[in-house]
Amino acid sequence: MDTPLTPLTPANAAAARAAVPPGVVGMTARLALLTLRARLMLGLAAAGLVAVAVTLLIWGQQGNFAMLFGGLAEKDAGSVTAQLEVLGVPYKLSGAGTIMVPADQVLGLRMKLAQQNLPRGSTSGNELLDVSQFGTTPSKERSTLNRALQGELERSVMALDAVQSARVHLSVPPTTAFFHDQPKPSASVLLTLHAGRTLDRNQISGIVFLVVRAVAGMNPRDVAVLDQSGALLSNQTEQGGLDSQQLQHVRQIEGQLVKRLHEILAPTVGRDNLRATVTAEVDFNQLESTSDEYKPNQRADSAAVRSSRSTESSGATPGSASGIPGAASNQPAAVATAPLPAASAPSLHAAGIVGGGSNARRESQTQFELDHTVAVRRNAVGVLRRISAAVLVNHRSVTDAKGKTSQQPVTAEEIDKINALVQQAIGFNAERGDSVKVVNMPFFAEAVVKPEELPLWRQPWLIDLVRAAAVPTALVLVALMLVLAVARPALQQLQPPPDAALAAAPGLDETVGEEAPSAAKLSLESSATLQAQEASRMQLQLDTAKSIAKNNPAAVANLVRDWMGAASA
Repeated sequence: MDTPLTPLTPANAAAARAAVPPGVVGMTARLALLTLRARLMLGLAAAGLVAVAVTLLIWGQQGNFAMLFGGLAEKDAGSVTAQLEVLGVPYKLSGAGTIMVPADQVLGLRMKLAQQNLPRGSTSGNELLDVSQFGTTPSKERSTLNRALQGELERSVMALDAVQSARVHLSVPPTTAFFHDQPKPSASVLLTLHAGRTLDRNQISGIVFLVVRAVAGMNPRDVAVLDQSGALLSNQTEQGGLDSQQLQHVRQIEGQLVKRLHEILAPTVGRDNLRATVTAEVDFNQLESTSDEYKPNQRADSAAVRSSRSTESSGATPGSASGIPGAASNQPAAVATAPLPAASAPSLHAAGIVGGGSNARRESQTQFELDHTVAVRRNAVGVLRRISAAVLVNHRSVTDAKGKTSQQPVTAEEIDKINALVQQAIGFNAERGDSVKVVNMPFFAEAVVKPEELPLWRQPWLIDLVRAAAVPTALVLVALMLVLAVARPALQQLQPPPDAALAAAPGLDETVGEEAPSAAKLSLESSATLQAQEASRMQLQLDTAKSIAKNNPAAVANLVRDWMGAASA
């Protein structure tokens, strides 16, 4: 019949460890003598150290990941990941469409993907019209058509090289039956340009023309084009009733005049001692006039005859019938064949015929040319109406013989010379109403503020180093905590107990108090005392082993089995 095993308690485990000579019992036998709590602590420490080692290995293989793109749509995320697989770059996907890649490859991958026009964006166009829904209201149909048109315009605008992304907002009111009450559509275009890229006036006009041609009845003035900074790019009416081109022309004139003032005055007073500003009033109204002038010919010698006509006519008037009515008076007079004597000539009155009178007419008409002048006057656009210039000159710095520097005002004669130079530089015209004002005043010396140097703990290189070393450092700290707080207390139980003979030596407590004897003090003991202590220690261990063999034969059998296995090996 087998002898029942005595449970292994901390008390008899310590006695069993004390009975076994050091260096003789194997590691398995020593672990078998540990308590359950010590074994659990050792197992937990070993599992923790293995987990830390595996984590360090995985982290070292994967490296530090950073965000490549965030907030991508599913279609764009699929396109980007497909391209990353082609390039052979490891990546990780996280929530909200975020793609993580190795931190040292972020910038290079963004440039390569930009060449492939990725990500393209999730703009929907005419494909919205491919889906038909039953029971759709007219307002929803108009909204879907408007969204499709906006998407197609966005795609067209994004085809430009300088445009990174575009948003188009259309306001297309519904049509009415009354032509005069028909509202006009309008549009707004928001552009996000690539870094360092700009659009010239022709490209902006092309975008406006594209939107106008896509929406029926839209006026180019109803299209607003803005960039990502909120600057208005299209030709909209701004301050003073001027559009952007007109304001740019005015600013260009003012900038050229200010540049002239600095070029002519800076060598005399110094560029840092001069402040100048110019205001130009430009008239952009275009006036066209037509005049007709007529001047009479005042002098006969210089008169120009256009046409002259003269008509002259003359003739005799036939006689009228007179005398006694009858046949004789009604017959015509006979033609005389020969002159008759006066006495024998019959009287015409007597014959009843009265002689007729003569008739003459003369007409003359002369037309002269008149001085006729037709004048058409059209003034130029952007006529300079008035110029106002203001120049501020700093006091002059004067250094005396002792090396002391002081500020002195500029003399009136020098101010007059500066005024004359300014007038000549800007093209001063008193009849036009130009004005120039030169003032001499001391400048306020602002304190030069040096840029604050970043402390060491805010240096970028240190922050990057801490971020890179944060994970391995944390894992190493966890491993140290497991070793010191969990594994070390359990391993201390594997050490042999302190020498009981030395602890029980007479007079030892009185010599060193409650402290254990140090190695230096033990070395001073005589050899005889050490031999006696060793003999006493061996006897104590032998007695303890006998007691353990008597009380717990199973544990002793396990120890002997381990010894035999170690000897045969």
